[in-house]
Amino acid sequence: MADEHEGTRITTKTPLYTLDWYIKWIASLVLMFGMILTANNVYPTNLFFHFVGIGGWLIVGMMWNDRALMVINTFALATLATSITRLYLDNNPSYFCLDCI
Repeated sequence: MADEHEGTRITTKTPLYTLDWYIKWIASLVLMFGMILTANNVYPTNLFFHFVGIGGWLIVGMMWNDRALMVINTFALATLATSITRLYLDNNPSYFCLDCI
């Protein structure tokens, strides 16, 4: 039974060591590190790592002309940008201070 799969090879369908290959693997590693930060409640640093990783996958989706990757990563990037913006505004209340002008 163990010999049943002997000689089976896994081949990749995407080219190796091209620009998109590097971007997708770096983005994936950044996202995994962001997940580790999230699991350990390292906030808001995790948001920035997720933002970079998702941005990398958005670029890959654009390079591949893959609409599904572009849609999901655009949505994720916008959601993270909203969170990061809100974090900035909440920590800088004088940003909207009309009496300060």
